[in-house]
Amino acid sequence: MSQTAQSGSVIVIGIAGGTGSGKTTITRRIQQHFGADVTVLYHDNYYKAYHNLSLEERSRLNYDHPDAFDTDLMIRDLRDLKAGRSVVCPVYDYTIHDRSSQTLTILPTRVIVVEGILIFHSKELRDLMDIRIFVDADADVRILRRIQRDVKERGRSLESVITQYLTTVKPMHEAFVEPSKRYADIIIPEGGMNQVAVDMVINRVAAHLAAQG
Repeated sequence: MSQTAQSGSVIVIGIAGGTGSGKTTITRRIQQHFGADVTVLYHDNYYKAYHNLSLEERSRLNYDHPDAFDTDLMIRDLRDLKAGRSVVCPVYDYTIHDRSSQTLTILPTRVIVVEGILIFHSKELRDLMDIRIFVDADADVRILRRIQRDVKERGRSLESVITQYLTTVKPMHEAFVEPSKRYADIIIPEGGMNQVAVDMVINRVAAHLAAQG
């Protein structure tokens, strides 16, 4: 586990993995178990703003490359949270492919979960994490989950989801997401369905919190 992450009563858990791998399911399980002790930072909310582009132009951008994210802002926010300061986080609107006008105030807690497909790509970001988890799932399972999610929850057409997957999601996964698995302390196959692995993570976090009093 990261030796450079700050010590103290705060524990930072990084949850990475491909689109549709089950990251959010595991994040929710941690939230359900520890309740108000958990704060979550979603890398997706740190997509760069493209207010100057049309909707059609924004829909053609590559959202699966590390450069699509304002990771520097996320790093600053995470450092503030670890130091006990609240942050104002941007909010991303998937239906318009852009940041919304809303923001989200996030309060510091003893458990901070950082979730996203590319959170292990930046050494500066991953060094702030105490536990790094990579959620693994077969590619066919991930694309089916993505289709179901994007059509039902994000207002996308089936054709647009498939096109985006083939042109950017799949190649960027192979180029950036999959290689970042080597930075993980724990690899969880089958995502949130892996009860044994989820229990191990929860027990590890509980032990840390108990040790810190």
